[in-house]
Amino acid sequence: MLLDHLAVAGETLEEASAHIEQALGEPLQDGGKHDAFGTHNRLLGLRDGLYLEAIAIDPKAQKVERSRWFDLDQFAGSARLTNWICRVSDIEATLSAFRDDVGQPIELARGALKWQMAVPPDGRLPFDNLFPALIQWHGDLHPAQMLQDSGCRLQRLVVYHPEALDLARLLGNLEKVVFDTGPAALRAEFETPHGSRVLE
Repeated sequence: MLLDHLAVAGETLEEASAHIEQALGEPLQDGGKHDAFGTHNRLLGLRDGLYLEAIAIDPKAQKVERSRWFDLDQFAGSARLTNWICRVSDIEATLSAFRDDVGQPIELARGALKWQMAVPPDGRLPFDNLFPALIQWHGDLHPAQMLQDSGCRLQRLVVYHPEALDLARLLGNLEKVVFDTGPAALRAEFETPHGSRVLE
């Protein structure tokens, strides 16, 4: 399991994008739409094969029959860092080691990108939505390869939760990820062309 990308949610895509751009000082690139969940995104390429995603419900999308991923149906308030996504080589095998509310894999595609994502039936991941969403990319193409290098590098992601030690035990050691006890929240620390920056 490896850290794949981070997601910033907003009530609108403009708010989510602005939150990232203001925090890191770099412009995002256009992403696309996710018809299965009625969402759309914009992206920022990071060093080390990672990327940032601004995501929100697409007001022009057709009504979807399932709960949206990342618990976006319940999202309200200011744009913020809400989710982290980990890449696995065999999503079925990985899910078998975790409890059922981590989700079931859903086949997805956008353009040349094809992947499976584990999404819980109600859209909300365990540990107050701070368990990582699991993704398996199909083929050699990855979004980070399609993005301009922003010059930003993630130094570390801090996952705060009252049960952080339990979450750490479940997931094991993950590069760039640390767990700390506290109110549920995420904090990402970056080196950027503008110096050290924080995204929360």
